[in-house]
Amino acid sequence: MASGETVVSDTQTPAQLQHHKVKTKKAGQRACNEKNEKGKFCGGHLKRWFYTTDAIEQSCGDAEKAWGADAEVYRCEHCQTLYLPNSEEAKVNVAGQGIISVFGLTLPPKEK
Repeated sequence: MASGETVVSDTQTPAQLQHHKVKTKKAGQRACNEKNEKGKFCGGHLKRWFYTTDAIEQSCGDAEKAWGADAEVYRCEHCQTLYLPNSEEAKVNVAGQGIISVFGLTLPPKEK
């Protein structure tokens, strides 16, 4: 391991970066649970953050040094807290698992 790398363990809180607060998402979490200075929850939506294309992050470079160029990272739209994915959460779909149809209708795949 090169010096200056940040190591993240699944059982502990993630290592903090110099210019960012980093947390781990809970299973099914879609909103920020960071408290502000008044003690109220932020509640901002967590959105996938592509830090390699972010102009401000390119000048800082913390995230790319810590996680590489292609890591899955989410960022709160209000307070910019970074969230790493939960290792227990199944990677089914970005929008969630969805609901099975109550009608039980199964369509065959289209033929080419």
